[in-house]
Amino acid sequence: MVFLPAFLQAEDMTFTTPSPCQPQAPKVNSGAMNRTLYTLLFHLCLPILAVRLWLRARKAPAYARRIGERFGFNLPPMQQGGIWVHAVSVGESIAAAPMIRELLVRYPQLPITVTCMTPTGSERIQAMFANESRVQHCYLPYDLPCASRRLLDHLRPRLLVIMETELWPNHIHQCALRGIPVALANGRLSQRSARGYGHFARLTQPMLAELSLLAIQTEAEAERFRQLRARPECVQVTGSIKFDLKVDPALVGRAAQLREQWQAGGRAIWIAASTHEGEDAIILDAHRRLLKTHCDALLILVPRHPERFADVLALSEQQGFPTVRRSLEQPVTAKTSVLLGDTMGELLFLYALADIAFVGGSLVANGGHNLLEPAALAKPVLSGPHLFNFLEIAAMLRTAGALQQVDDAEGLATAVQRLIELPRDATRMGEAGLAVMQANQGALERLLAGLGRLM
Repeated sequence: MVFLPAFLQAEDMTFTTPSPCQPQAPKVNSGAMNRTLYTLLFHLCLPILAVRLWLRARKAPAYARRIGERFGFNLPPMQQGGIWVHAVSVGESIAAAPMIRELLVRYPQLPITVTCMTPTGSERIQAMFANESRVQHCYLPYDLPCASRRLLDHLRPRLLVIMETELWPNHIHQCALRGIPVALANGRLSQRSARGYGHFARLTQPMLAELSLLAIQTEAEAERFRQLRARPECVQVTGSIKFDLKVDPALVGRAAQLREQWQAGGRAIWIAASTHEGEDAIILDAHRRLLKTHCDALLILVPRHPERFADVLALSEQQGFPTVRRSLEQPVTAKTSVLLGDTMGELLFLYALADIAFVGGSLVANGGHNLLEPAALAKPVLSGPHLFNFLEIAAMLRTAGALQQVDDAEGLATAVQRLIELPRDATRMGEAGLAVMQANQGALERLLAGLGRLM
């Protein structure tokens, strides 16, 4: 993800352990003019942001709430002096959860503040840490110096950890002015995003130079950061912490019990998860084709964004598929053809219910989503061709024989049908994906070691 707000957007894995990289004091006038221009543009675009929030609130009313937090006002009471973690939305929040839990253990005296930018991310953070009094939460204010100062005055953190590549020049600069180290965790940078950074080099180079640690997923992505003038001694290839996902055996047991309740032990069940607008019609077309040969097949359809749940439900029903909603706990019967996964925080459980997994955001040019969640459950994984956010992980799974790419409804239906009819192939794919997961674990420990040096 390019760090700029939307309205401004136009190998082999090796691990290195650099020496501790201390916060760099901002140089006088270094990038100041470009940051001033950026801030001016941000102010001028605030009316556009207001309209954008209003439009989103029409489908997801939560966007109309807690507006003050987005400007650093009306922040909830918070403990000061801890660790600040920023995870933009649901995916990053889930990825950050193991790191946050380990930080709670390693620094028992410190509070941890988790910020995000979306209501769904907020709901997920609060649900994951509902029983942890040291985890506190608010929205990340817009990237305006005054809003950033208000948040920092409120938190007074010892460290900022940013998940993946959600980099904001003013927030990072305000931390640098106060001597607060900033770490990029589980960092990734596609070629397309790197080009976006390059177009604004006079703004991005000073920002990247103010980062104290860049814990990057792959060597190829680390090299892109170096070419963009991140301090080489601060760039560390740690791998992806998504490989360190641990599946609770109880979750698998609950999924098996639910399938028994559905009397679907021998029924073919496949899931299309994290789908985006434009994909659901393709997936339903594939399911219709599949039903011609496997008339009892069940599709679990999980849209990525909650505001699309109602639209996808209407689409499925309009196309004549008997559909039930997971959120209402409606029973799945022999007549049910589609189960709409319209809940939050259950994706792993829904993957566990299925025999075959298609990961969305990949039939449209969105860049794909986390392929490792179904792999961790030993499910054969299918995706579309658009995987530019996960090129290295996709290549590893494809090389191992754990991932198959499809291009359209016909290809998807054919792939699902083959895996239903050749269960040994499905098992081999699932086992290969799990082996890739296990062979690449350890990124979380490397990341935590780097954060420890900053602490």
